[in-house]
Amino acid sequence: MIEERTIDTIQPVCVYCASSRVCVPEYHSAARQLGAVLADRGFTIVYGGGGVGSMGALADGALSRGGRVVGVLPKFMQDLEWGHRGLSELRLVEDMRTRKHLMLANSQGVVALPGGSGTLEELLEAITLKRLGLYLGPIILVNTRRFFDPLLQLFSSAISEGFMDNRHRSMWQVVAEPEEVPDALGSAPAWCSDAQKFAAL
Repeated sequence: MIEERTIDTIQPVCVYCASSRVCVPEYHSAARQLGAVLADRGFTIVYGGGGVGSMGALADGALSRGGRVVGVLPKFMQDLEWGHRGLSELRLVEDMRTRKHLMLANSQGVVALPGGSGTLEELLEAITLKRLGLYLGPIILVNTRRFFDPLLQLFSSAISEGFMDNRHRSMWQVVAEPEEVPDALGSAPAWCSDAQKFAAL
């Protein structure tokens, strides 16, 4: 159970992000800035191990500031040469399921940057586990270009239609800029396994 958190104790942090090379460059800039900000604040970053897109930018931003970056990469992606070549540590795993499990299990907080189906799957799994009281850490969405607005509206609809409890709004926090992430991690509302009592409506 996590009843109190401070920035100093939220280490390492898992970051979900995309590998797209063709998205709006602002997304890559935000990812690089997030990497730098987390490194400057002493966080270890655990992410998917990729070398391009927002994934590569995140890692490069942290490494440029002397940060520690741990990648978790399925072996088939390593065979395709999709991995970042300069990480502090690269953990090769058998499949995507193991990758997701290790990323979350080895982190005390989650940060989600904009991305596609893989990023959204990871984020929704973390939120689902938090609803079930199986994951207790903070979940922060970096809403660059208001990317997450449709998802947040969908969550609001799920609550208003009775598929989620209003208390589930506390499972995630939203920030506009990467610079806001460290403080958001430290100030997120406490969450504990008692959430199981209202997980099923």
